[in-house]
Amino acid sequence: MAAVKRKDPPSNKAHNDVYSKKPKQDDAQVKNEKKKVSSNVEVETDSDPIIESDTDPLEQSGDDDGVSWPSADNQEEEEQEEGNAIDKNENNQRPPSNPLKPKEEASQSTLPQISSSREAHAKKKILAYERRAAKPNADAIARTKKLWERLRRKSHVPPAERKKLIAELFSIVSGHIKDFVLKHDSVRVIQTALKYANVEQRRMIARELQGEYKVLAESRYAKFLVGKLMSFGDALIRDMVVPEFYGQVRRMIRHPEAGWILDDVYRGAATPAQKTRLLREWYGAEFALFDDTKGEAELKEILENNPEKRKPVMRSLWELLNQLVQKKTTGFTMLHDAMLQYYLNTDPGSDEATELLELLKGDEEGDLLKNLAFTRSGARVVALALAHGNAKDRKLLRAYKSVIQQLAYDPYGHQILLAAYDLVDDTVQTSKLIFPELLSQAATFDSTSQSLLAMLNDRNARIPLLYLFSPSPSRSLLPEADLSLVNQIRAIRVSTSKKDPLVRRKELLAHLLEPLVSLITSRASELVVSAFGCYAITEIMLSQTSPTSSTSDKLPALQALAAMASPSQPDELRSHMLSSPFVGRMLKSLVQGGRFNPQTRAVEVVEPPLGFGVVLFEVMKEEDDVLDWAASPNSFVVVAMMEKEGFEGKQELKEILRKGKGRLVEEMKGKNKGAEILLEMLG
Repeated sequence: MAAVKRKDPPSNKAHNDVYSKKPKQDDAQVKNEKKKVSSNVEVETDSDPIIESDTDPLEQSGDDDGVSWPSADNQEEEEQEEGNAIDKNENNQRPPSNPLKPKEEASQSTLPQISSSREAHAKKKILAYERRAAKPNADAIARTKKLWERLRRKSHVPPAERKKLIAELFSIVSGHIKDFVLKHDSVRVIQTALKYANVEQRRMIARELQGEYKVLAESRYAKFLVGKLMSFGDALIRDMVVPEFYGQVRRMIRHPEAGWILDDVYRGAATPAQKTRLLREWYGAEFALFDDTKGEAELKEILENNPEKRKPVMRSLWELLNQLVQKKTTGFTMLHDAMLQYYLNTDPGSDEATELLELLKGDEEGDLLKNLAFTRSGARVVALALAHGNAKDRKLLRAYKSVIQQLAYDPYGHQILLAAYDLVDDTVQTSKLIFPELLSQAATFDSTSQSLLAMLNDRNARIPLLYLFSPSPSRSLLPEADLSLVNQIRAIRVSTSKKDPLVRRKELLAHLLEPLVSLITSRASELVVSAFGCYAITEIMLSQTSPTSSTSDKLPALQALAAMASPSQPDELRSHMLSSPFVGRMLKSLVQGGRFNPQTRAVEVVEPPLGFGVVLFEVMKEEDDVLDWAASPNSFVVVAMMEKEGFEGKQELKEILRKGKGRLVEEMKGKNKGAEILLEMLG
């Protein structure tokens, strides 16, 4: 069947007359008109856009492109035109809809109404201003904000003027502190007043707010005032604030605002007795309801005295721990302390211990593990979890791959690195995880040297670098807390690790030795000027990776150290080398070739022998130089050469000392113990 051509629709002259097409617009122009209309309608429908504005509504009316609704006259004209169009339609048919008509009408109705929109916006500002003025203390708040604008400029206000402004401010707010603290702008006025106030004025603020500190801590803005009170207040203010948190700890610690303030107070302001009371509330409702200010903080003591309470206490503690971890609020020191109490009272391998270990392993983003690493209790929790875990459990160390140097510099974080050294049997994985970032291996040689130099001179960062060089924990390197934790870990690893500790240590040490020896070779003059630097040199140079290792790799470093004792060095460095006690101890230990054992009262010589005495004597064998050292505060360096067995230059050294015997006698009169010993050796 042949296709039939479709007829064109009948023309509608009336429709064409009324709904004539506009010139075609490009897409960008249409989008701009749409955006303009939508934004203007939003402005016009905003009921109270500037409630908190501090500006005069009549001064800043602004340029508003808002839309205004069409007037009654315009509406009548449009209706008349529409009716005429329908009458002209011969078939009396409803004209087909035109999709462009609503857009055209919207654009036509918005453009001419800018002036009326401005007037409407100005009226809204006036209404907002009147509403603010009708609120209680509106005048007082306005006056204090003007004073605050001047006070908050730290370096532009003379002390005398600041004192006058503070006095005027307190004359306004005294007796009305509570009316100011729950508003975002006026609470800042009180914070500034607290900062520059005297002790009595601060106490006055604290007394007026008594009974409201829990409410303030839960406020989005007033919580900062509580922190300021703890920072600038004295013991009297602290004792006003902290007791108001008693009985509310479990609720506050879960509150999005109050939790951080409670933890700040616990960590930085509360006394040990107050900390005990706050932490006990984690153990259940009984400890929150009944006041026991002399109760134990250690959960172990509570459970020993009340064994029947173990199950409800552990369940209550675990529920709160788990809730906070699931909410990802894991930065609380209070949480870490409670977690340590929980872990210390579980049996290794029990369901409770496994549950906590799985909680740590389930931290996919690593936030919990990273937060734990930087507090005293948290670092201990991680270290003990590594000690009691198996090889698979210890893979949680991967969470720290990006923060190795931060751990090294932290007073608690470095303990996790020590635990990894002592516990992980797979030394290849440990070295890949820790050493590239610890040693800055990806950086240039100069950057790496500068980084290692800074770490060796830092009290905390030097510990992960030097820990492996000593076969046993050294009190000269580790603080008491580290020693206690290391001894505890080493006792646990007997049953949880398989590799021989000495083999593990030497395998790891092989990765550290070369870059640190290179550092001594290139930066000897910078290391010898500090006590930490001299200690690091001693530990590194007296180390050995195996009984068959050679000292040839250390020879450039030994020569660089001996060059520091040369008389050709600058006067300042020369004087430092002759008189500094830590330089003297370093050179003496290197000449002796081993560490002094206080138990056997003897030097334990390293194998193979270091031979530093020969290298040093080659540099200082000139007569005047030898006598300078023998008569200096570091004369024990020369004594060590004379006492060293097998020292090849001993006879030559003795001849030089005999020639300068008179100078040694003079030094002996000055109570130089080393010179006195040398004279006895000469006979």
